[in-house]
Amino acid sequence: MDLEKQPAPQAPPPEGCLTVAIRIPVRIVVLVLVVPVRLVWDAFVVVGRFLRDSVLRPLWRALVVWPCVALWRYLVVPLAKAVGWLGKVLLVVPLVWLYRYVLTPVGHGIAWTVRGVGAGLAWVYARVLTPVGHGIVWLLKGLGAGLVWIFTVIGHGIAAVVRGIAWVLRGIVAALTWVYARMFTPVGHGIVWLLKGVGAVLVWIFTPVGRAIVWCARGLAWLASAVVTGIGVGLYWIARILLVLPAIALWRWVLAPVGRALAVVGREVWDALGHAWRVAGHISLAVGRFLGTLLRWVFVEPVRWVYREILTPVGHVIRDTVLRPVAEAARSVGRITRAALASARESVRQARADVRRMLFGADPDTREREVVARREPTAADTRTLGSSTTALTKD
Repeated sequence: MDLEKQPAPQAPPPEGCLTVAIRIPVRIVVLVLVVPVRLVWDAFVVVGRFLRDSVLRPLWRALVVWPCVALWRYLVVPLAKAVGWLGKVLLVVPLVWLYRYVLTPVGHGIAWTVRGVGAGLAWVYARVLTPVGHGIVWLLKGLGAGLVWIFTVIGHGIAAVVRGIAWVLRGIVAALTWVYARMFTPVGHGIVWLLKGVGAVLVWIFTPVGRAIVWCARGLAWLASAVVTGIGVGLYWIARILLVLPAIALWRWVLAPVGRALAVVGREVWDALGHAWRVAGHISLAVGRFLGTLLRWVFVEPVRWVYREILTPVGHVIRDTVLRPVAEAARSVGRITRAALASARESVRQARADVRRMLFGADPDTREREVVARREPTAADTRTLGSSTTALTKD
């Protein structure tokens, strides 16, 4: 059982005769006005979707996407590969050679030199600097002890002088205390007694005068409050009779009924608009389906028949007689070009290896590199039209 009860659905409020009287005419008028607007709106929506899917999107692909893809695939990628190969030949290989045959021996020599210098510095520190440092520390300890004795003697002298000055100051303070107790205290008591008497006389004189002034001020305040209260009550009733009561009557008997009627009319018009928009949607859907069926049987089906029965056989004939021979010729040219490039790369690699052996001699630790398998198959496994799956040559 749920701990909280679900609130019961509230019944719709009862409708008056005015609501029932204006509902049907308003809905009829609004339906007549909304149906053409909904039909035009749905037509614009269909045309916009057709333009987006059939014109704007292919145009965007043809003008922007496909040129960018072709630029990337046929210009940027080959150029980047060429730049990478050139950078490897001109930068990476010379830098590797420089690191291996120049910087590494120089670094080993520098490390050996640094180790020798470090050993010499350690011997100097242990045999020379450490004894000198111990002697300097012993000398500083003696000077410190002498300075401590001198400053101790000076501190004792200064402490004796300070104690003498303190004894003198204590005597002066005692003398001043005696003078204050024997001379200034009686005089102060007399002055205080005289001020108390004068204050009592002033209180006895001015108390009746102050009470009379307070009584007069209270009377004036009561009179002023009475006058202001009377004026405020008069203004309140004048404003109530001339402004508030007419405004209340106008609101209660004119504005509230007119507002209720306008609210009923507005609500019914809004409901009628929603109902008419939904009904117009169903009507527009039926009209659109009818026009779509008519367009399909008048235009689409004949075009489809022409494509299936005429253009497709012609396309197959063109593919078998023109495109496949052209693709095979292009593929043969590509294989010959790749074989020539591979031969040129191998010749350059052999020439570079011969130059390295002539300049630096053969390295006994290096092993002959295994020939890396190329992407292209050998002559026994060359590609044929039967094994291709391209769009131009597949059956």
